[in-house]
Amino acid sequence: MPGQKIRIKLKAYDHELLDESAKKIVEVAKSTNSKVSGPIPLPTERTLYCVLRSPMKHKDSREHFEKRVHKRLIDIIDPSPKTIDALMRINLPAGVDVEIKL
Repeated sequence: MPGQKIRIKLKAYDHELLDESAKKIVEVAKSTNSKVSGPIPLPTERTLYCVLRSPMKHKDSREHFEKRVHKRLIDIIDPSPKTIDALMRINLPAGVDVEIKL
């Protein structure tokens, strides 16, 4: 498939798990002689939740919770059918969300 590109977007709450998964994908792509660009770290989505600690009064006493979504981007340039087959067979952890665009 000359002139094509596979764009893989990874998302996870745990950045260490995300980096391991990105490393696996890059190793598989390089083992099938494809050009790889990445993993490129994308901005982390940070969401804050502010909750009252008490069920009735004491509005000044609040608790803050934070959710961080880490993201990585990997581009595979000129993939062969062998590369696509190898990518389909990779076992990634359950905490990693994978989005693939051709």
